[in-house]
Amino acid sequence: MATNEYQFITHWRIQSTIEEISDVLGNAPDLVRWWPSVYLEVQELEPGNPDTGVGKVISLYTKGWLPYTLRWQFRVTENRSPHGFSLEAWGDFVGRGVWTFDQDGSWVNITYDWRIVAEKPLLRHLSFAMKPIFSANHHWAMGKGEESLKLELQRRQAKTDEERTAVPPPPKATFVLNGR
Repeated sequence: MATNEYQFITHWRIQSTIEEISDVLGNAPDLVRWWPSVYLEVQELEPGNPDTGVGKVISLYTKGWLPYTLRWQFRVTENRSPHGFSLEAWGDFVGRGVWTFDQDGSWVNITYDWRIVAEKPLLRHLSFAMKPIFSANHHWAMGKGEESLKLELQRRQAKTDEERTAVPPPPKATFVLNGR
């Protein structure tokens, strides 16, 4: 494996349904609202197939806890709704991600298999020495995603406006750039 190649497998276990998880994680433009610690900007560039979403292209501006940002895009390459979807990424990351959702009683086992090559010059040139730190940055981002997803589900599942407003906001970005 080249020093700038990464493979991350993330596991979350969340009380919900695969349909609800698929709805939340499948709506990329909404990531900015409920996972703002990582997703600074998200735009849908191409809608893809109206029935499956395959071919949808999304542009992303993201960050972790380290003081750098990433610009990248992805295309949905497979939709197994509500059991997950696959994507192909390019830009500062090049590779493939596979989301899988498995119902287990009232819980959903969520797996994200992310295999990428870091192409951003900072990551590409420093991975030989900084790979553990860059990996920790990814794990931090995914931890914030799990925390934010649980909060989003609490908001969605709230039965009253009072319950909904009692749910804390999701964690914000660790630093801001250009007035963000």
